[in-house]
Amino acid sequence: MTTILLFAPLLGAIVAGLFWRTIGEKPAQITATALLFLSALLSWIVFLTFDGTTQQITLFRWIESGSLVADWAIRLDRLTAIMLIVVTTVSALVHLYSFGYMAHDDNFPEGEPYRARFFAYLSLFTFAMLMLVTADNLVQLFFGWEGVGLASYLLIGFYYRKPSAGAAAMKAFIVNRVGDFGFLLGIGALFFLVDSVNLSDIFAAAPEIAETQMTFLWREWAAIEVVAVLLFIGAMGKSAQLFLHTWLPDAMEGPTPVSALIHAATMVTAGVFLVCRMSPIIEFADAAATFIVVIGAVTAFFAATVGLVQNDIKRVIAYSTCSQLGYMFVAAGVGMYSAAMFHLLTHAFFKAMLFLGAGSVIHGMHHEQDMRNYGGLRHKMPRTFWAMMLGTLAITGVGIPLSYDLVGLPIGFAGFASKDAIVESAFAAGGVGEFGFWALVIAAALTSFYSWRLMFLTFYGEPRGDRHTHEHAHESPNSMLVPLGVLAVGSVLAGMVFFKPFFGHVDDVARFYGVPYEEPQAEGDDHGEEGAAAGEHHYAFVGQPGEGALYMAPDNTVLEDAHEVPKWVKASPFLAMLLGLGLAYQMYIRRPEWPAQLARNQRHLYAFLLNKWYFDEIYDAVIVRPARGAAGVLWKRGDGSIIDGAINGLALGVVPFFSRLAGRAQSGYLFHYAFAMVLGIVVIVSWLMIRGG
Repeated sequence: MTTILLFAPLLGAIVAGLFWRTIGEKPAQITATALLFLSALLSWIVFLTFDGTTQQITLFRWIESGSLVADWAIRLDRLTAIMLIVVTTVSALVHLYSFGYMAHDDNFPEGEPYRARFFAYLSLFTFAMLMLVTADNLVQLFFGWEGVGLASYLLIGFYYRKPSAGAAAMKAFIVNRVGDFGFLLGIGALFFLVDSVNLSDIFAAAPEIAETQMTFLWREWAAIEVVAVLLFIGAMGKSAQLFLHTWLPDAMEGPTPVSALIHAATMVTAGVFLVCRMSPIIEFADAAATFIVVIGAVTAFFAATVGLVQNDIKRVIAYSTCSQLGYMFVAAGVGMYSAAMFHLLTHAFFKAMLFLGAGSVIHGMHHEQDMRNYGGLRHKMPRTFWAMMLGTLAITGVGIPLSYDLVGLPIGFAGFASKDAIVESAFAAGGVGEFGFWALVIAAALTSFYSWRLMFLTFYGEPRGDRHTHEHAHESPNSMLVPLGVLAVGSVLAGMVFFKPFFGHVDDVARFYGVPYEEPQAEGDDHGEEGAAAGEHHYAFVGQPGEGALYMAPDNTVLEDAHEVPKWVKASPFLAMLLGLGLAYQMYIRRPEWPAQLARNQRHLYAFLLNKWYFDEIYDAVIVRPARGAAGVLWKRGDGSIIDGAINGLALGVVPFFSRLAGRAQSGYLFHYAFAMVLGIVVIVSWLMIRGG
């Protein structure tokens, strides 16, 4: 079953990409979509029937060179099962959605088979992502990692006639190479330390690596810290964290279904998955974990500030994705990997729905993406409006505060449960976690503001922009609305349904992930009353690295402590949401003239946010221009003057001279040749006599 769900998307990509001429473009699309739905169905069966025991299914021997042995194998554990349902469910719905969205596209001439190519790319991307999440060794994982990079390059640049799309695809590809170089160094370091790329071998050796020093660059380092940081650099690139984030907003140049698939639910979450997968390494690397928390918290804040002023509806959601990924990394950095995976799961539902909802608006508004030209669309697109409303309620974290303390279950939308879990975990972790807590609460307020700003500008108020466009605005076809309905169900219920196994009681979470644990000892037991009197009533995780889908060290009590944080901590994300909602309502419903006035009064701050903290301009000045200048010098001076000059000098001077000299020796007279032979014999005999003497 696992093998079928893994290779079904590859078969769909082959059919749609290579055999559409034989069976027709529409049948090719249907075939690819049907195979994705088959893969999604089997993924849910695997997820619901999985007993928590890690399975390793070897398909065939892939690489064998000395001690480097890599089988093509499937690692099936709880982490894999979670990612399977996320990847295949969203991908199947995106395939269905694309029937309507890509039906008529003005970017291609009549008769070009762009639909079959688009579906082939979508299926190829899905296969690569499945290879990534099912990998049993780092080489296979890197194959899937690079596969999704290739497929995303093809999808972002799908409108190949648009220079901006080609530039965005190149930018995504190049920026990710920076992160991937770090990831590749991390794989090399692990192979150097363990002499294996198999995940089970690496996890088992984690305690030994934690005691090892290694030379890297200019000094000796703790090997575990070096490896953890290098792996996280790879995750930073793929998950668009600060400094390697600049590709994500530009990637909105691809068709909207691409944004929903790649930049909401699958590829950008690969970095979070990698950190959680490598939890046996991260748990021993305290400095690296601190680095992860800081980068995640700052990214959540940074992206939320930039999202406040963006006008392109897809870019607002793109920066929202960047911010929410920061939440997930904060959770992983403080040791709450299950909370990171919880938010990954819920985020996939509501963020994919927001992207597809935005695509529905763009489709109905004839490809207009500037929210300043929207307004009043809830009457023209009622079903799209309600879908995006549910997504907004989910991402902003609407729910009943402290409901978990009252009824044992968080009553609210998906983001309410998973986001609050991360905020509470960050506070409970203490230390750098407190910095993460405050950054995430502020980001929650900003998230609420820009999310409701999007809703108010798009669906409320008077129509703005081109009157003709508004008059012909229309609701999307059912092929686009049905996926929105399915994702809406997940946006409403996923947080409550999956809360207990992801962030419930310690024993629930431990059993779900297959993590061995030991219950707290009662007073007066064999361990003595001294520890009990001191209040040491914590559950202890007692498994060895790699024994469960996650590894949580025996001293990791964040999950238990998170449920004991003060009530004001638990209520803080909800209060932040209300603050953002109230401010957005005041500025875009009651006093719509305020935003323009504020932008004029604070023009430097507005320009700073609108230009995304000038990261692109700084990179252009510090990296791009010097590199381009150096390339120009090497081209004109190095290649042109030196290399070409030398070759031309040889061709025009030295070679003709010796050619003329050799030509004169070919006189055609026999005595000249005889003289040359005699002269040669004299030289050889003289040389032999000298050597002999």
